Amino acid sequence: MDTELMLKVYPFFLEAAWVTIQLSVLTAVLGLICGALGTAARLSRLAVMRFVGAAYVSVFRGTPALIQLFILYFGGPQIGIQLDAFEAGVIGLGINAGAYMTETMRGAIISIDKGQREAARTLGLSRWQAMYKVILPQAARLMVRPLGVNLNMLIKSTALVAAIAVVELTYTAQRYIGSTYKPFEMFLLAGILYMIIITVVGKGVSWLDRKVQIT
Repeated sequence: MDTELMLKVYPFFLEAAWVTIQLSVLTAVLGLICGALGTAARLSRLAVMRFVGAAYVSVFRGTPALIQLFILYFGGPQIGIQLDAFEAGVIGLGINAGAYMTETMRGAIISIDKGQREAARTLGLSRWQAMYKVILPQAARLMVRPLGVNLNMLIKSTALVAAIAVVELTYTAQRYIGSTYKPFEMFLLAGILYMIIITVVGKGVSWLDRKVQIT
């Protein structure tokens, strides 16, 4: 194994890792927003909103994320959507992640005993007050770990944006393989950096989970 080469290109991989981190954070924020909206739609009293929410989850969970990225980045200009590669990566992966987060959030909310909602309504709280003050605080405790799993998957899925030339870890590894012919070393270096990012995020999720369980 050419460790000297790995040390030589390491700074460039660190720059790519920063791009991966930025991509992950922005995608996670968009995913949470889409997930919250999707959950609200799926739990709505309006049949049309429930249909929209179900269709969103079905389409984006039922088709490959890579195909969704290609449609957005390469097909978008045909319908007037002009995005650079990074923007397309954030939006494409964020909307895709939101579909998974929708089901995570919805599952946590519907797992709360219905009697608590009925008791809140009996005390004079409106439907939304009962949801905000009684149901969501309890559901939040159940969401943290599953959302952490979603986030873990999201970070690894950022490798897909290499296909649309976003200069993140996977793309950087592929680029250096072309000039060094050292695939083992390049992918090993990228894999180590992915593992570090995911481990740090995992520790953060575990800390947050402990905090919400205490409160």
